[in-house]
Amino acid sequence: MHTPQTIDQLNEQFAIPNTLIFDPGEGGLARAVITTPHCTASIYLHGAHITAFQPTGHQPILFVSASSQYQKGKAIRGGVPVCFPWFGPHPTDTSAPSHGPARISTWSLSSVDQQHESLTLTLSATFDPYRVQYRVTFGKNLTMSLSAQNTSDSPATFEAALHTYLAVADAKQIKITGLTGADYLDKVDNQKRKTQTDSPIRFQGETDRVYLDTQSTCILTDPILARRITIDKSGSSSTVIWNPWIDKARAMGDFGNNEWLNMACIETANAGPNAVTLAPDNTHEMTATITVTNL
Repeated sequence: MHTPQTIDQLNEQFAIPNTLIFDPGEGGLARAVITTPHCTASIYLHGAHITAFQPTGHQPILFVSASSQYQKGKAIRGGVPVCFPWFGPHPTDTSAPSHGPARISTWSLSSVDQQHESLTLTLSATFDPYRVQYRVTFGKNLTMSLSAQNTSDSPATFEAALHTYLAVADAKQIKITGLTGADYLDKVDNQKRKTQTDSPIRFQGETDRVYLDTQSTCILTDPILARRITIDKSGSSSTVIWNPWIDKARAMGDFGNNEWLNMACIETANAGPNAVTLAPDNTHEMTATITVTNL
């Protein structure tokens, strides 16, 4: 186990006046607060968890629950949780953490790179047998790249997801496009395999779908906020669309009863049949870029 970096150490090594500071965030957890000419943002070392991204002139892009628990051993609810090296429950060990240990572990900040008008933070962690790096660039857009190297001497298989919670004005009025023709596993309907029609995805009840074998760009259109959020991706063959709706929201202890109205998850992933198998010493990288434009 590595010794977690203290806030003082982080500021001494990485702080940039008016651009990057480290502070005790919610629950006293170490947090990086970022200000560039194009955005404000924050990311916790706990889970390498992005909790805010707001491009200049726009409303916040990410949703975080007001009921979220900020404590060791618990995942932050909202923002961008990093799911690794499995997605959902562990396939054989019921005591293992849902979505893997990455989102409840303390990561190390390895480097900070200031470009002309953006800032890139690289965080790292080890989840045996994987050496993982997470490179996040904050600027006009938000770009997240998760790379995993197999350090063992035999092939290893993992799942991963950037479990992005997008902020919306009313989940019942948004539409998501880009997945026409893709097959998906419907987790609300006994994992039945279905095919997306050419009509946009609209939330009319609990929605939990793993779209398979798709590298497509997804677009979320929010008529009330009058904006379009585009998610481009690479190295990802699954896209997960999720909204818990009414009953599931009420059953979740770290999620407000009515907060389902204000979020939609579009997750860049490699899950289920799209799990990645890495040969020894090989590395896989998955990237998502979030862009916002006005309607």
